[in-house]
Amino acid sequence: MADRSRLRPLSPRGLPRRGRGFWFGLAIDVLWPLLTLATRLRVGGTRHVPRTGGALIASNHLSNADPITVTAFCLVAGRVPRFLAKAVLWRVPVVRAVMRSGRHIPVHRGRASALDSYRDVVAAVREGDCVVVFPEGTFSDRADEWPMQGKTGLARIALTTGAPVVPVANWGTHHVLPDGARWPRLRPRRRVELLAGPPVDLSDLAGPKPSASQLREATTRIMTAITVLLAEVRGESPPPEQVKA
Repeated sequence: MADRSRLRPLSPRGLPRRGRGFWFGLAIDVLWPLLTLATRLRVGGTRHVPRTGGALIASNHLSNADPITVTAFCLVAGRVPRFLAKAVLWRVPVVRAVMRSGRHIPVHRGRASALDSYRDVVAAVREGDCVVVFPEGTFSDRADEWPMQGKTGLARIALTTGAPVVPVANWGTHHVLPDGARWPRLRPRRRVELLAGPPVDLSDLAGPKPSASQLREATTRIMTAITVLLAEVRGESPPPEQVKA
């Protein structure tokens, strides 16, 4: 069980710099002070993130600000993250340079292109990278802002590689940058919290060719772990259908 009392403010000390790439590193250096000035951001559970080796970070998704806060979380945990992100970002000026510099992985539409993205993520994890995936694939469309059903892509990567999946609850970014907003809401400073739990136990499902039922089961376990953490951060119980016993 994650301990919400261990949530702590961000500190820029001791953050990893190797592997950021120039433009991704510059974006971090520019956004970090803005993030600490514009939000009351606290993180917890960073000890659950492996300091070395391939790892997968699975977070719920509420806002375009999520990659910024999850990056901050990963850096505090001692890892420089790579993101699995929509290919359209590689067509946006400035953002394109950041995505290429950080060696993030584009997700293209179409079966063949999606397979290429899957192979790229598997290769990255096997090379020892820390890869962030939003299993829902987009912002939650639930009015109560609990996570939606996750897609099975993350489960397939996890079961194929055997890499640990660290669940992360991310809360408050939707108040800073709501869906559809062009500019963030900087005042009053909003509370933003990220809390991680132990890697999800998928050991009984792992294998090179997971079945459809195994992928669904793994996805359910991952989303349940995220939801339980989110309930701790929110201080309220999730809908019963959101949590598998």
